[in-house]
Amino acid sequence: MRILVVDDDPLATEISSAVLEDGGCDVVAVENAAAALKVLAGDRDFDAVVSDMNMPGLSGLELFQALRAAGNQLPFILLSGDDPRELLRQQPGLTACVAKDMDLDAALMTAIADALLPSRN
Repeated sequence: MRILVVDDDPLATEISSAVLEDGGCDVVAVENAAAALKVLAGDRDFDAVVSDMNMPGLSGLELFQALRAAGNQLPFILLSGDDPRELLRQQPGLTACVAKDMDLDAALMTAIADALLPSRN
């Protein structure tokens, strides 16, 4: 599985990438939504996007909306310090929202598995 990780915080990028790589994913990381849009415009060989919510410029939610508006239906997992249930309720079509907390590693891999291996449910 090839995952695009989008986060402006280098430490958060490192943590998310390590979790995904430990789970067997190939990770490409970029530091903002504009870079993510550029990468996805030139490379469609991704299985999912994992993005931070709060970033300068375009937020993770705005990145999700831009991708959907462009017809990109990749599974999109939003990482946030906000209430994940509320974000999911407010944004139909969002694949998952994972809290950036002590359970990030398990929750992120569960979200990836649920998004990419629906037969697991």
